[in-house]
Amino acid sequence: MIEWLFVPVAYLIGSISSAIIICRLMGLPDPREQGSGNPGATNVMRFGGKKAAAITLLGDLLKGLLPVYLANFLGMSFELLAVIGLAAFMGHLYPVFFRFKGGKGVATSIGVLLGFSWLLGFAFIGTWLLIYKVGKISSLSALCASILSPVYAWFMVGDIYIVGAATVMMVFLLWRHKSNIQRLLNGEE
Repeated sequence: MIEWLFVPVAYLIGSISSAIIICRLMGLPDPREQGSGNPGATNVMRFGGKKAAAITLLGDLLKGLLPVYLANFLGMSFELLAVIGLAAFMGHLYPVFFRFKGGKGVATSIGVLLGFSWLLGFAFIGTWLLIYKVGKISSLSALCASILSPVYAWFMVGDIYIVGAATVMMVFLLWRHKSNIQRLLNGEE
């Protein structure tokens, strides 16, 4: 039963905003007040450059990966892994430390998927890279990879809890990208 303590810890880890912390440490403006206003790697790149964006991306990815990977390493059930992954993901979207205003969740979801299964995480990354190479639109790449992630989870992991977690993350990623979707439909992205 003590392993269920991983859930609130995962949420708290997810609540650490890499973008805000990295921007403060590097003397950059608050990402919530610059560019798109999103505290994520893509927005940080717009005004802070590649180095700040790469560190932000790594931080967001790790906060999804570490709690799930550790729980997986300790042999916890798929049910618990799914809940821990969703807790870290929701912490990123709705961080308790930053008035529940977080990022869109792409990097953190990749970390969670990598924690479930390296193959699953790399399938997401590979899809993102392929779509980006063709279309050069980050949000489109993330949306396509996200839509396919439950399918990948079914074939690569085969557990209903992991498929469910991938589906929940997909729904939230689509919701958080609704303005991007509208711009894509209008040909403005």
